[in-house]
Amino acid sequence: MAQTDDEQKPRRSTTQDEQLLRSPRPDEFTHTDTWRVFRIMGEFVEGFDELATLTKAVSIFGSARVRPDSPEYNVARETAALLAREGFAVITGGGPGIMEAANRGAFEAGGLSVGCNIELPFEQKSNPYLTRSLKFKYFFVRKMMFVKYSLGFVIFPGGFGTLDELFEALTLIQTRKISNFPVVMFGTHYWKGLLDWTREFALAEGKISADDLDLVHVTDSPEEVVQIVVESESSLHPLTKSLTDEYRVIEQT
Repeated sequence: MAQTDDEQKPRRSTTQDEQLLRSPRPDEFTHTDTWRVFRIMGEFVEGFDELATLTKAVSIFGSARVRPDSPEYNVARETAALLAREGFAVITGGGPGIMEAANRGAFEAGGLSVGCNIELPFEQKSNPYLTRSLKFKYFFVRKMMFVKYSLGFVIFPGGFGTLDELFEALTLIQTRKISNFPVVMFGTHYWKGLLDWTREFALAEGKISADDLDLVHVTDSPEEVVQIVVESESSLHPLTKSLTDEYRVIEQT
C-alpha cells in the first residue's frame, strides 16, 4: 500500500524547550511539568559543577554560518587568542562559525576553550577546539552559564541568537541585575544600522536614556577588545573588595 504524504515526511523530534513551553493538556501538568523541574535543576547543577573553576572568562557570540575562510572568522580567532594570552578563558556556544573561530583561537593559544552547546531540532555539532564541552537542553539554563561565568561579552556579527544574547546582557546591566561588565560589539559597519536606529528612535522617543547607550563599546580592533576587558576587570576588583568589607561589617554588628 502506498504511503501518504504525511507518512513519507521524516518525523521531527521535539526538544525539551519545545515540550516545556507547549501549552499543557488537561491533567498533563501533574504528569509532566512538575517532574520536568528536576531535569532543569539537574542541568543547573551540572553546569555549575563543570564551570565552577572559571573565575576569569569572556563569552564570545556570533553567527554559526560564518565560513572558516571569511575575514570575520579570522578576526574572531585572533581576538580569542589575544584574550587567552591575557589569561581569560573563552566561552562560546560550542558550535561552528564564529563560535568555532573563538574556540580555535583560545585553544591554539593554549587557553581554556569552553563550549556550551544546545539541543536543537537540527543537529548542531560541537566544534573540535574545546577543552571543556557541555550540552544543554534548555536555552535559559545555557544563557545563565554565559552570564554567570563571564567578565564580559564580545558580540561579533550574527543573527537572532546573537541579538538575543546582546540584549539579554544589556537588559541585565540596565536593570542592575548584574555588574556593569563590558559588552563589546565587534564590526562597526555591521552594527551601524542597529545603533543608528537605537539613537534615532529608542533614545529620541525616550524609550532608553543616553546612559544606556554607554553600556556598549563598538570596535574593529581585536587589541581594543582585550584592552576594554582587561581595564574592566581591574576596575571590578576594588568594587568586589568594598562590597566584601561592607558585608563583613554588617555580619560583625
